Amino acid sequence: MEKLKDNHVREELMKKLQEECLIQPDTRIVSEMCVCRGTSRVDIVVINGVIHGYEIKSESDTLIRLPSQVSDYNRVFDRVTIVTAHDYLEKVREIVPEWWGIISVTNKNGKAVLKKMKKGRKNPSQDALALVQLLWKDEALSILKERGLHKGYLSKPKQQIFERLAQMVPLKELRLEVNKLLKRREGWRVH
Repeated sequence: MEKLKDNHVREELMKKLQEECLIQPDTRIVSEMCVCRGTSRVDIVVINGVIHGYEIKSESDTLIRLPSQVSDYNRVFDRVTIVTAHDYLEKVREIVPEWWGIISVTNKNGKAVLKKMKKGRKNPSQDALALVQLLWKDEALSILKERGLHKGYLSKPKQQIFERLAQMVPLKELRLEVNKLLKRREGWRVH
C-alpha cells in the first residue's frame, strides 16, 4: 500500500477543521504560515479566539525538523496540535511538550483517518517578540498608533517596530491585537 503524503493528511484535516469552524463564523484558516522570521512554516493555522497551529507529519515525512519546529511554534502559538502518522506516535510524544495536542493518522486503504489522541492546552510560555513577528509592518504600526507609541518609529525598520511593540504592550493585549489583525488580513491563502 502506498504511503500517505502530506497532501492526503492536509485534505482530511482541512475538512475536519472547516466543519468545526462552521459554527464559528469569526474564524480564518490559513495554509503555510511562516513563523520566527521564516525559520519554520506551520502547515495550517486556525485563527479565532486563539491562534492554533497544526503541524502535519505524514508517513512520507521524517521527524528531523520537528525539534526546531517545536522550539519555534512554542514561541508563537496559543495552541499547537501535531497531526502525525500512527507509526510516529511514540517518538512524537518524546519530542513535543506536554501541552501540545496530538492527532493520530492511520492509512485505511489510501485514505487518511484522523483520531484525536490528546487535547492540547494553552501555551504556558509565548514569546511576545515572536508573536508580533507574525504581523506585517503596517499592522504593527497600527497597534503602536492606536496606543500613541508610534512617535519616532514610523520610518524605523520593521524589526525595531516589532521590538517596541513587544516591549510596550502586555502579552495578553498583544494576543488579542495580533489575533484581530490576522483575521482581518487580506492577501494570503485562506481556506
